[in-house]
Amino acid sequence: MSKIELSKIDTRAPKDLDKKEIKEKTEKMLIELDELQNLLFAEGKHSVLVVIQGMDGSGKDGVIRNVLGNMNPQGVSVRSYKAPTPEELSHDFLWRIHHYAPPKGMIQIFNRSHYEDILVTRVHKWCDDETANKRMEAINDFEKLLQKHNSTHILKIYLHVSPEEQHERLSERMKDPTKMWKYNEKDFEEAKLWDVYMGMYEDCFNNCNTPPWTIVPADQNWYKEYIIASKLQELLKGLDMQFPGLKK
Repeated sequence: MSKIELSKIDTRAPKDLDKKEIKEKTEKMLIELDELQNLLFAEGKHSVLVVIQGMDGSGKDGVIRNVLGNMNPQGVSVRSYKAPTPEELSHDFLWRIHHYAPPKGMIQIFNRSHYEDILVTRVHKWCDDETANKRMEAINDFEKLLQKHNSTHILKIYLHVSPEEQHERLSERMKDPTKMWKYNEKDFEEAKLWDVYMGMYEDCFNNCNTPPWTIVPADQNWYKEYIIASKLQELLKGLDMQFPGLKK
């Protein structure tokens, strides 16, 4: 597998795509995803973990609302990960993660995830390279455990936004009353560390790649949502699920 270099991956949709046509396709997929999620829940043999990573302003909340939020809330759960609490810090770094691994029949969404412990921690030098390498081994083992022993299918998504688009979105939070609640002055400080973050993300992608990451161009929401909907649709359809018959 060739190494991922984010600088060589476009953050926008191919120019020959028709926005209206793509949005219509997305709407049809969202209807089918609702049906597939219902089938997943009814059959109860598989679970799905959707890991969403991305820089501030890359659109993680929007994906959860516009793509994953269209499914039955009884079968979908969202967990957001922020700075660990003192209790969480007293345990191993995966302790707070494993508790929210999805049971069979469920789709679990991680808004940020266990990968923060090898990303932001390394950028700010709270975690040295030796510790990060050990954590990447632990992450690989953890994901292997979920896949092999609980039929959990993992979809790992990185929202690939450009620094220019990120700056525009962060600036918008200071002007748009509906987005001001998201504003955090620290986001602009983190944005200054862009190149360091990209290096840490690439290291993460190239060392924790089973299952592989989906790098999603995220400058245009309509294309981002289309790619993620199609990936989840492909995953669920590939499970060859069947509704169970009458209980005896």
